[in-house]
Amino acid sequence: MRLTLIALLTSLFAVTAGATPAQPQGSAVVVVHAGSLLDRPGQAPRGPSTLVIRDGRIAEVRDGHLAPAVLGLPDAELVDLGSRYVLPGLIDSHVHLTSDTGGIAAQLEGVQLSPAAKAYNALVNAQKTLRAGFTTVRNLGDRDGVTLALRDAIRAGKVTGPDIVDAGRSISTTSGHMDGALGFRDDLRDAIDSHENLCDGADACRRAVRLQVARGVDLIKIATTGGVNSRIGAGLGQQMFDDEVRAIVETAKLYGKKVAVHAHGQDGVKVALAAGVNSIEHGTTLDDECLELFRKSGAYYVPTLSTVNGYLERIAADPNAYAPAVRAKVDWRIRITGESLRKAVPKGVKIAFGTDAGVSKHGRNADEFELMVKNGMTSMQALEAATVNAADLLGLSDDVGTLEPGKRADLIAVDGDPLADVTVLKRVPFVMKDGVEFKDGPG
Repeated sequence: MRLTLIALLTSLFAVTAGATPAQPQGSAVVVVHAGSLLDRPGQAPRGPSTLVIRDGRIAEVRDGHLAPAVLGLPDAELVDLGSRYVLPGLIDSHVHLTSDTGGIAAQLEGVQLSPAAKAYNALVNAQKTLRAGFTTVRNLGDRDGVTLALRDAIRAGKVTGPDIVDAGRSISTTSGHMDGALGFRDDLRDAIDSHENLCDGADACRRAVRLQVARGVDLIKIATTGGVNSRIGAGLGQQMFDDEVRAIVETAKLYGKKVAVHAHGQDGVKVALAAGVNSIEHGTTLDDECLELFRKSGAYYVPTLSTVNGYLERIAADPNAYAPAVRAKVDWRIRITGESLRKAVPKGVKIAFGTDAGVSKHGRNADEFELMVKNGMTSMQALEAATVNAADLLGLSDDVGTLEPGKRADLIAVDGDPLADVTVLKRVPFVMKDGVEFKDGPG
């Protein structure tokens, strides 16, 4: 049955190429003129600049606007961006591409939609994300293998979308945040979910990791605490024992996989950092001990502040969008969001950009920048989080994060200076991925 599903998804993506059919890389040399260039976020921007692109990668970065003929490239395609501000393609370290709903609607969607329907959703959401200037994403949770198939289809040039680093299905304990049968009748539990992502005890947790590795995942995602959207009122504290967390991390590292951790409560953050994980997602209630563990371990903090936008919009549209046990946690999350980031920035904690899009809306990923700046970061720090830092977290620093020779020609252009006004990143008129401009079209 699973092989049939994967074949279906592969076929689906092959025939739904979306807004722009895939184009071969390196079919021509491309020369890009930038009005201003932030080629290495964290360092001073450059003025008018020229980028030479070969085979989908940056070959040269030169000062001034140099004509192709002057560069000895008379047949090169010229992309003149005029006075626009050019910077590396953005990276969102935390998305869920298969859905754009929430609350009770998301619970129903989980059992109503077929994997094929979710696949179409994932493709549309991926292209919304690319259109918004995010050329790379880390997808942290998909039970059907949809985004794994989409990842491979994008890399094979069958469809257009951001490069996807995918965690497959998230791992948690029975009744933990990633238990897909929560909120349904007991007698439907086994019919609704296979539970292969659930583990109780160290040995079971090792097996859960190995099952995801067998699916071809890029990293492992786990939940050490309860979640805001968990359909039980079990709180947001630790819900995975220390030995279970260690077993997961040790097994993931055995296979060369990084570990991302959903954690809200301090106890769940601490047990994860002590075990040697690579990132904490959300981290809503960090204390001084948590911050010191971040510094010692070198793990990244991914704040996902944008979730509050999704919550507020859904509640405004329908006050009963969330079940009462969930609504109480939603209200808490709205009230407290940003406090941990304001503590983490002056402590020198490494921060990577991530939105939790799917809880917030796909295509509006750049809303996170405004919230990051509002809660203690400079515009440059926020841009570093979405480029240099996120590339490091994803293990992609050799390919993306800066516009330097040898790296992928993933870049965006905006009207205005994002260092003066980070909200200009909410409107991205030009996106290039692998040296090919992404253009809108039907679908």
